[in-house]
Amino acid sequence: MADVWEAYRDDLEGMERQARTNLDSSVTLVNTVAAHILNSGGKRIRPFLLLLSARLCGYTGRDHHQLASLVEFIHTASLLHDDVVDDADIRRGTRAARKVWGNQISILVGDYLYSQAFCRVVEFRNHAINEVLGEACKKMAEGEVLQLYYNGNPSMSEAEYLKIVEHKTAGLIAASCRMGAILADASEAQQDALFRFGQHLGIAFQVADDTLDYTANGEHLGKTLGQDLREGKATLPLLHLLHHCSEQDRQMIIDRMETRTLTEEDLGRFIRLMEELGSITYAMDRARSYIAAAQQDLNQFEDSTAKRALSVTADYMVTRDR
Repeated sequence: MADVWEAYRDDLEGMERQARTNLDSSVTLVNTVAAHILNSGGKRIRPFLLLLSARLCGYTGRDHHQLASLVEFIHTASLLHDDVVDDADIRRGTRAARKVWGNQISILVGDYLYSQAFCRVVEFRNHAINEVLGEACKKMAEGEVLQLYYNGNPSMSEAEYLKIVEHKTAGLIAASCRMGAILADASEAQQDALFRFGQHLGIAFQVADDTLDYTANGEHLGKTLGQDLREGKATLPLLHLLHHCSEQDRQMIIDRMETRTLTEEDLGRFIRLMEELGSITYAMDRARSYIAAAQQDLNQFEDSTAKRALSVTADYMVTRDR
């Protein structure tokens, strides 16, 4: 994956420069808080996919740097809001903005980033881009509401879990891929294929990320291991476990979800049960099935450096360790 990033270093650096340029609020604190999370790392998956999709469809200009930076603004805004909703202390291995400046500032700076993104995106004067990005943001909000609705609910089905993932995570990733194609004046068929690619990739990304919550090195992950369970979130590996463990273990897990009293000993026990009952394997197999579907979505495109980069990026979604 490092080789792919290196091959598109110029595009990525162009996107980063544009993001810094766009932080131009006359209120210094707004820029400081936004820079805190923007500079804390992150995989830049969404802007990278937009850049690659544009290149795949033959785009040779530079406007994709701006559009990619606006996608990252929207993603960053969602993280600021998520951390408030989840009472998170850590984001990407550092103190969450809400722990440094408080919830109110975090929410308002998130609002600023959303607003700034849409103020800038209308400068493209492209209705299709406006429509795709607006729809993605709507779906993200719906996904957050669905997740809150099901929070602490162990009876949630796998289909309901996947609907949350499709809205909350896959929506913006799919939109990023389609917007890259739109910028390149690609055909409707190519736009649709890249949208499906992003949707499949986004679902795989989130399923793998949820599974890493029980298997990764906590320091590498950038958050506390088992954080989803501590917050009452029933993700795919946990849903599988709840359907296959003993009734005694199931009641214990439900109790910890409802009372938010998970101990390290409990977590260790639940992870061992996941390994014994195949919950980790099941979740990762589901993620890989979505990656296989994403790879199929690329079949209509001719071989190119950008296509190979997208393929490698897709595989990275289920091979990364954080």
